Amino acid sequence: MNWIKDNKFVAALGSGTLVGAVLLFLVGSHFGTTYDQAKEAYDMAADEAAGFVRLPLYPKPENKAAKKKALDEYRRSLDSLQTSFEPFRPKETLDITPQDFTTRLLSANSEIRKAFEEAGAVVPEAFFVGFEGYKTSLAAPNTTGILDYQLGAIKQLLLDLAKAKPTELKNLFRPALPEEDGKTFTPGPADVARSFPLEITFTGREESVRQAFTAFSKIDKQYVVIRSIRISNIKKDPPKAGDAKFDSPSPAAGAAAPADAFGGGFVLPGDPAVTSNPPATPAAQAPPAASKAADSGRILSQVLGDEELQVFVRLDVLQFLPAKKLP
Repeated sequence: MNWIKDNKFVAALGSGTLVGAVLLFLVGSHFGTTYDQAKEAYDMAADEAAGFVRLPLYPKPENKAAKKKALDEYRRSLDSLQTSFEPFRPKETLDITPQDFTTRLLSANSEIRKAFEEAGAVVPEAFFVGFEGYKTSLAAPNTTGILDYQLGAIKQLLLDLAKAKPTELKNLFRPALPEEDGKTFTPGPADVARSFPLEITFTGREESVRQAFTAFSKIDKQYVVIRSIRISNIKKDPPKAGDAKFDSPSPAAGAAAPADAFGGGFVLPGDPAVTSNPPATPAAQAPPAASKAADSGRILSQVLGDEELQVFVRLDVLQFLPAKKLP
């Protein structure tokens, strides 16, 4: 203590130097840590930038031009696709009076029933074009426009089905639209079309089924998407040889009698010899292999082509929404 009193300047200088050294150490340690963190962040960013440089589409003038060209081509293809769907995009669906809609519904029901009757097909007694709820009540005034649009699509579908000559129209199910339940249809941000689902069940021969689906894919002013199909054979047992139906063949003019096919040279024991007809020349005989092939084809045609099929199809009629403007 006496030394400090006697050497106050030296003691103060030493104390200040010690405090400064401690402060310098603390500051240096802090900035050293900050530097290490900054250096680490810099190294990571530098590595990431080097990776970008190695990419094939690094932002260079030539890559930018190529990307712009690709985007322009993609935009033109989308515009062309939207234009191709223009025939399936109605300009407007105006509401009509409920009485007018009922009149159109009755007319469509009569026209469809007549078409199926002329085709020899059976239609359920309760059938009413899928609008059975409007047999005894009128549609709401704010729903008649969209209902009339759907009615036109269903009518065209069923008229084309009648042309395929099915055996029976067993059922037509049309789910209710949101508008019929007092709701509003709101398309999603990515939706390009509104779907009107339908379920149709009918029976018919294989040819009529093929014609029906061909007609569904070619309906004018309607875009139909088939979601699922179930086809079953009404006849559960496999076909048998006894199921074949053959027409009685009529011999051609100038053809030899069946006995002549053997040239009169085949006689059963106990039968008198046939000598009245001369042997047939080899050129007049039909090749056995060809005859057998023709018979086999005729059997397949008569047995396998006689099935009655039951068809259940779930499909959507698409109403394309207004074209979207691309960015």
